Amino acid sequence: MPKRERKIVANNKKARHDYFIDDVYEAGIVLTGTEIKSVRAGKASIKESYAKIQGGELVIIGMNISPYEQGNRFNAEPLRTRKLLLHKREIRKLLGLTTQKGLTLVPLRMYINENGLAKIEIAVARGKKNYDKREDVAKRDAGRKMEQALKKRRY
Repeated sequence: MPKRERKIVANNKKARHDYFIDDVYEAGIVLTGTEIKSVRAGKASIKESYAKIQGGELVIIGMNISPYEQGNRFNAEPLRTRKLLLHKREIRKLLGLTTQKGLTLVPLRMYINENGLAKIEIAVARGKKNYDKREDVAKRDAGRKMEQALKKRRY
C-alpha cells in the first residue's frame, strides 16, 4: 500500500495571531467511526477549541466535527469533549506548564497522517496583548512593502 501525504483537515490561523507559540506537540484523537469519516471528508473545525488536562487525561473542548451524512444513529454529538492521546510523561510536562501563569493549550492544526490516522498539533501558548498584535501587523506590512519595492526595481 503506497504511503499518502499528510492531508490538513482543519487549520487554526487565529491561534498564531492571538498567541505566542512556545512548544508544539502531536497528539492522536479518539474518534468514533462516523467521526473519522466526517474528518476525512474535511468537515471539522478547531477555531473555537482549546485543550486542557482533566483527571490525568488531555482532552479537547469545543472542536466541531459535523455529523456524517450517512451516519444515522451512530453519529456522535458534534461538539463533544474528545480525548487526546499523548504519552504520560508529556501530559505531566504539559500539566506543569499550564499551571504557570498565562500559558494555555491551543490546537494549531488537524490532519490525517501518512498512515491514515487523525492527528492534531497542540501548542503551549502565551496570550498576546493588543500592542503585540499591532506590532506583528506592522512587521507584515513592512515586509510586503519591501517585496513590492523589490518587484518594481526588477522591472
